[in-house]
Amino acid sequence: MTSSTTQPPRLLVVEDEYLIRMLLEDMIADLGYEVSASVGTLADATEQASSGTFDAAILDVNVEGQEVFPAAEILAQRNVPFIFVTGYGEGGLPPAYRGRPTLQKPFQADQLRDALAGLLAGSPQAA
Repeated sequence: MTSSTTQPPRLLVVEDEYLIRMLLEDMIADLGYEVSASVGTLADATEQASSGTFDAAILDVNVEGQEVFPAAEILAQRNVPFIFVTGYGEGGLPPAYRGRPTLQKPFQADQLRDALAGLLAGSPQAA
């Protein structure tokens, strides 16, 4: 048996609803990824976006009544790919963020798997 030094991709999760955040963390683990940080406030999201170590992020658009776009802007400046999660779909995003990968709530694990695979593979949508 050989051992691999390849680490699974690490993800930042931003979701304000605790039970949904826990479910999302479980989905991520089941898909073979690692949760680097999981936060539920915009302040924590921007802090993690600025200084956290992860390969990609999953961002709930509405975090405790605030839009997550300040954290998204930091991630974009750092060239960290991210997926928006929203009940409104891509059409609910401001024009500057349309075309970014988006999962519409509710979503299934296979949809998350496909979105993360595309995001981490450097798909054109993730640019």
